[in-house]
Amino acid sequence: MSIDNKLVGKQIALLRNAKELTQSELGERLNVSFQAVSKWERGETLPDVGILPALADILETTVDNILCVHRVAYKGTIKVENMIEGLNCLKRTGELLGKENIIYLSAIQGINESMNTDIQSAFDDDYAFEAFVAEAVIQNLAAGMYVDVTDVKRHFRHRRFADIVCDYAKKYSIV
Repeated sequence: MSIDNKLVGKQIALLRNAKELTQSELGERLNVSFQAVSKWERGETLPDVGILPALADILETTVDNILCVHRVAYKGTIKVENMIEGLNCLKRTGELLGKENIIYLSAIQGINESMNTDIQSAFDDDYAFEAFVAEAVIQNLAAGMYVDVTDVKRHFRHRRFADIVCDYAKKYSIV
């Protein structure tokens, strides 16, 4: 098995950022310099084998995940802001075409029936709207897409939904 230093470095950076740790803070917790952490993240070197279990514990993951042993080939990357924009476009479609327009009504009806919900009420309720954003992200994860957990934590105002999406990201081997 070949380990790609650059891929491992990106993974360490991704996981570290998700934990909101600086390179210095991670280095301190591992008793290594921030320069060592920086070299890992740039793919110049790999962490010593003896450090990997502690690194995995701090980053709340597995050594396999850090080393990208079971890396999944993702179909693409999604951004939370695009999910938000997409749902806002649906809302805007009702404003532009009219809420009684058959095109808009059919889209809303399809969503409501397939999800057993009322998406229109979510357009005026920040918490419910964010639940739909979380669902949109989760559906993309299930379809094989990738999302950066740092992006998730940055764009969700309600911690509950960020945590749910991050749990699904773990389920789909993203973190």
